[in-house]
Amino acid sequence: MIFKPFEDLFEIPLRNGLTKPKVVRGEGYKMVNMGELFAVPRMINIPMDRVPLLPRELETSLLEHGDLLFARQSLVRDGAGQCSIFLFDDEKVCFESHLIRCRLDKEIANPLFYYYFFRSSIGKQTIDAIIEQGAGAAGIRGSDLAKISVPYVDKTIQDTIAEQLSAIDDKIELNRQINRTLEQIAQTIFKSWFVDFEPVKAKIEGKAAGRDPERAAMCAISGKCESELDQLPSEQHQQLAATAALFTDEQVESELGLIPEGWEVKSITDVSTFASGKVDVSALSLENYISTENMLENKGGVSSAASLPTVATVPSFSKGQVLISNIRPYFKKIWLARFAGGRSNDVLAFNARERDCTEFLYNLLYQDDFFEFMMRTSKGAKMPRGDKDAIAGWKFPCANHELRSFFSGKVRPYYSYIESLNAEVHQLSLTRDCLLPKLLSGEIKINEVVNGD
Repeated sequence: MIFKPFEDLFEIPLRNGLTKPKVVRGEGYKMVNMGELFAVPRMINIPMDRVPLLPRELETSLLEHGDLLFARQSLVRDGAGQCSIFLFDDEKVCFESHLIRCRLDKEIANPLFYYYFFRSSIGKQTIDAIIEQGAGAAGIRGSDLAKISVPYVDKTIQDTIAEQLSAIDDKIELNRQINRTLEQIAQTIFKSWFVDFEPVKAKIEGKAAGRDPERAAMCAISGKCESELDQLPSEQHQQLAATAALFTDEQVESELGLIPEGWEVKSITDVSTFASGKVDVSALSLENYISTENMLENKGGVSSAASLPTVATVPSFSKGQVLISNIRPYFKKIWLARFAGGRSNDVLAFNARERDCTEFLYNLLYQDDFFEFMMRTSKGAKMPRGDKDAIAGWKFPCANHELRSFFSGKVRPYYSYIESLNAEVHQLSLTRDCLLPKLLSGEIKINEVVNGD
């Protein structure tokens, strides 16, 4: 294994991105910001801010396939120098001033190989040597980045290693896409049944039109027309009919407006309790300490913590509890706990009063109305927190226990499958992260990978 100065592999010199104030953002060309760099390591057609570009900026500050992006600054040391790779976009894309663009000479260097190098433990150690720690942030200089020594192997070996590691990442992304789809299905069912009352409204409209209300509800639940219902297998038809029977065909007035007959207006504390309890920090790891920072948005789950707190104890959480970030504007971070651990004071944990309705509670607390309520009632000037007393009083139309339990049972297999896919993602991530350092250290021979041994 030989090493070369990183700059020996460049096609063009490193370049910092553009400074574009918020006042000009909104239209124009897509721009990669720090948020995208940290959230999306491999960038392919992702949503971004838009900014106007001058002609000279179009010539010098666009991204091409295989460009590496490094974080110039970060509030935490681990974030300084973090590397992502731009792979593809349907539009022209630029990058902002807190990022460094690195374009490698693809004749001698595979960008994916060096992306995986900088994401590996060895690459992070290499970057750590050039990090400058300031009072409020850590950062790297492009001039230092250019001078670091990086491993160099024959381009064909780079290509083979990059291909295998990329295949692992492709499988990880596929699992995550399946998880997002399953989450969306569960949320769509919840909104249809418990927010928009579609089966109830279908019964009401069917009855008014002289149609069978039950069949009308079956159509609303399944998304099929009546002629299609008769073509369903008998067992599926019976299941739909049993589901439709759980919904009433009347609505009544309430303090929240019209709600299905037999439902009640209830508050969060009627269906859940705030979790309590403490755990020693010494008993925790980076894997089971949950804070706002390592909770992912939009039901994305959680990642490993960057560090553990320095206090002796923190609030605890248990498997099956619903955790929500309690700092504005990060309220839309929610997780159905798959294991026990500790949490920061800025994470609330809820217990379902009825264990067979946990999935109902999880989806209930993900509703836009609830997050907007948390935003309105949060308190504090610098980093507003959700007010627990206000949260406890949030009201919603509550179905009977039978329907809530039925919904939970229906979507529970989705979450079990999500859990198994997440476990596979974790194992795949470990394999990916360990492979390159072992190749570079000689623990695994590069020709074994090339030959597929």
